Parts: sequence; C-alpha cells; structure tokens
Amino acid sequence: MRALLVTLGMSLVLVQSLAWAAPDNKPTKSRAKPTHLAKASKSSPVRRVSVKSLPERPSYGQLAGLHGASDALALRSSVAYVIDQDTNEVLLSKNDDAVLPIASITKLMTGLIISEANLNLDDPITITQDDVDTEKGSSSRLRVGATLTRGELMHLALMSSENRAAHALGRTYPGGLSAFVHLMNAKAVQLGMKDTRYVEPTGLSSKNQSSAKDLATLVAAAYQDSLMRELSTSPSHVVEVGRQTLRYNTTNRLVKNPNWDIGLQKTGYISEAGQCLVMQARVAGRKLIMVFLDSAGKLSRIADAERVRRWVEVHHASRGSSPHT
Repeated sequence: MRALLVTLGMSLVLVQSLAWAAPDNKPTKSRAKPTHLAKASKSSPVRRVSVKSLPERPSYGQLAGLHGASDALALRSSVAYVIDQDTNEVLLSKNDDAVLPIASITKLMTGLIISEANLNLDDPITITQDDVDTEKGSSSRLRVGATLTRGELMHLALMSSENRAAHALGRTYPGGLSAFVHLMNAKAVQLGMKDTRYVEPTGLSSKNQSSAKDLATLVAAAYQDSLMRELSTSPSHVVEVGRQTLRYNTTNRLVKNPNWDIGLQKTGYISEAGQCLVMQARVAGRKLIMVFLDSAGKLSRIADAERVRRWVEVHHASRGSSPHT
C-alpha cells in the first residue's frame, strides 16, 4: 500500500504540466513579463489579452486521494500522528503509514548528523555556487561568497529552514555530499525508519520521503540532542555577513506562542509535500510528539496543531494537570 501511494503520486505528477511552487524558506516570487503591444492604427482597436495564473500543482497526497480520509478533529493535514513520548501511546492516527515527500523536515536529520559528528562548530564555511537551489529556485539572503561558522549555518537551517545553509553543511562534511547523504540514510536505518529515504540534505527534492511513524521516531531521537532542541526552538538569530547584519526568524509561529511549550520542531514545504510540521511539545502534562504532513493551506498546519492541543487538554490530559484557559 505504501509503495502504491508513492507510485500513484509519482506517475500522476509526470503527466501534469503545471509549475511547482517554491519551497518553505521564502520562495521566490515569479512576475509575469509585460506584453508589449505594437501601436495600432486608429481604425484597428487594440485587443487586450488577459493572462490567467496557473493553479498550484497538487501534492502527492492529494493525487493519492489521502485528503479523502476523515478524522474526528477535521484536520486539514492528510497525514497526522500524535503519540505520548513516554509511553508510545497513540492518541491520534491518520494515514500514518503513507510514504510522502517531507520537504524541509529533512533538515532534522541533517542537523542530527552534524551534531553527532562533533565537528568544530566554529569552523568557517563559505557559501558556493554549488549551494544555490537550481531545482525549485528558492531565494536566499546568503549570497555566494558569504562565510559563516558551521554552528551558525546549522542554526539557520533548523530555525529558519535556510536551504543554502543546509546544503553547505552537507557539502563540507568530511567525505563530501555523497558521504553525508549516505550517513543520513544509515542513521535512518539505525533508528528503524524503514519508510525513509534521503537523496540530499535540504528537502528541496521530492525524493526525500518518509512516513509519519518514521518521522515521530526521528523527532524522538533528535529531542535527545540538546543542541538540536536549542537551535530548532530558537525564535530568532542575528548573523554578521561581511558588512551586513541579517536577522533570521523561526518558520514556526508557535515557538513564540505562550500557550505552547515546544521542545523541538521543524516545518517544511514544497508543492509535492504540502505544508508539513513536526514537534515535540508538552501539552496538559504530557510530552507529545506531533507529525502533520501534506496540510492544505498556508496556516493549516498551525491550525491543526492548535486543534490537537485543545483536544488533548480536554480529553487526554494527564492526571493532576489542568487545561489551559
């Protein structure tokens, strides 16, 4: 069934002719070039042609019909998985075995590999042309030639989903990019993530795929790393790039929300994956791991998380805890 979902999505994608939207970390805006009309004679009226923008291409989950699945909370995510981190009790499950593109959720594994390698986080790394996104055309404020430390690049990749930062981390790993991607897949195998495959460290490729159950496993593993917890939940960070001072912010607005106690998080988006969000959070006295994939709508992944939080506070709070008002 898992293979069928991905095969169906991939095959349908090939026959579509629409354009993919840009990814999670500030996509580039495409502007239609103005049409220059030749001067018409007084007897020849000018014909105005209206240009309609093409609709966004459906995600793999939409193509596979996953949004047809219903759930008690009316979530907009076609895939949802919520478990108790301490007991592994499944509180909510929706299409949790579906294997889909995971977009920038990929960067959790990228960060984990870097952190566990114990490389010098103060080592300078320079952004090169190899780090520029040629697949989705996403923008970046890290220009070619910019130099930051490994630690700063890791911070931007996890907090602000900076694609060039994530790619540079993989490119400069001992042994190069191919060795880094191999380690990403080896770590997935070590953790028992049987549905997961990585081909690059940013998440821009739709070939980076996983299931909600596997991603819950990854969140649990990454949560054990104090650096991963710190950097992924940072609300903002300022870096000096040459003469410029750049401020980066988190891609997850819940990090700044006082109603949330988030221990680790990552967002993701490419058209093939839809809006994605994974988190470790304490809700109503319970440590929970939440996974939302292929959510329809820009803010829908946040709304889904809020629905789950309120539902847990009312129906699944631990004994002795009181729900937020």
